[in-house]
Amino acid sequence: MGQQQQQVVIVGEEHCGGEDRELTVRKTTLFTPGDGLEAYDHRTGALAFRVETYGRGGACGGGAAAGDLALLDAEGEPVLTVRRRRPSLHNRWDGFLGDGAAARGGGHQKPLFSARRSSILGAGTGAAAVLVDLLAPGAAGEFHVDGSFPRRCCRVVASARAWGGADGGEAEEDVVVAEVRRKVDEDAHVVMGRDVFVLWVRAGFDAAFAMGIVLVLDRITGDKVDGDLGQDPLEATSPA
Repeated sequence: MGQQQQQVVIVGEEHCGGEDRELTVRKTTLFTPGDGLEAYDHRTGALAFRVETYGRGGACGGGAAAGDLALLDAEGEPVLTVRRRRPSLHNRWDGFLGDGAAARGGGHQKPLFSARRSSILGAGTGAAAVLVDLLAPGAAGEFHVDGSFPRRCCRVVASARAWGGADGGEAEEDVVVAEVRRKVDEDAHVVMGRDVFVLWVRAGFDAAFAMGIVLVLDRITGDKVDGDLGQDPLEATSPA
């Protein structure tokens, strides 16, 4: 029998593919970081996820809290909601399953994860410097983000505990589970603008959770870039 493939399920098993996955993420509006994101499967071109901002009259508007971000699947159903925790010195965001309605209404829904800037120092530098803790029942471990999201050159690294085996053990070392990088036009062979970028997701890792981390990065770090945009701080981990 072959070795069982490792899976890290945070939002849902249906988001954990058997092969590495590449999503093309496109910003559909430039007014506010985080608004109007769409993600398409690189192989099929089909819509995989899109983002709505709660409380602004969109599909997820109505009585929802302003500022909440909803990650919707291809059918338009909310699979994950991220919300800023207030007050918070470290710009902390929580991720809730579905539309997060129970938590928003004062219920007892607990977040799946919590993400924060690792330090309030250098908050305007654009460095990713974000830590993500798993809070879901049965989940353990943490993730950190290396690199710079504004440059579209960063990676999500799972701790050995977070990428442990199915038997609840630990991996031998930290594992890169997702990566954001610039999109290259395959026909013109030119690097596209930062409003279109690639999200690579390792096989077995939850792509919806990876998108949730992208939403948080967009809110925490913004799009301001210091220095030369061509100076990438990291070498790519994903296939070219």
